[in-house]
Amino acid sequence: MTDATPPTEPTADGAPDYDTMTRDIADVPAVEVITTVAVHLLSAAAVNLGLDKPDSEHKDLDEARKLITALAGLVTASATEISSFHAAPLRDGLKSLQLAFREASTVPDEPGQGPGEKFTGPVFG
Repeated sequence: MTDATPPTEPTADGAPDYDTMTRDIADVPAVEVITTVAVHLLSAAAVNLGLDKPDSEHKDLDEARKLITALAGLVTASATEISSFHAAPLRDGLKSLQLAFREASTVPDEPGQGPGEKFTGPVFG
């Protein structure tokens, strides 16, 4: 939905107006959708790594691994489509998460076996 578009109102029967919602999402450039999804994956992975605050109760390395791998796949697959201007900061964030995961793991993965490394290659600090 763009800033100029008013919020979608439900139809008379209370159901969402899917036609309006579809038109709204069609107006959003692909690069914006891709980067928004990437930032959500990045943020969720950071929280699951416990990077949101010391002694975070949300730390879950299994969930973080899944999110980092999904982020790596998205960033790798879309890099040529969204240009280096958008892809470079996402790659930097991804690498930071991969290094944070390695640091948080009690038994670190072998180089090339960490989350997302099948898409990015081995990550070294």
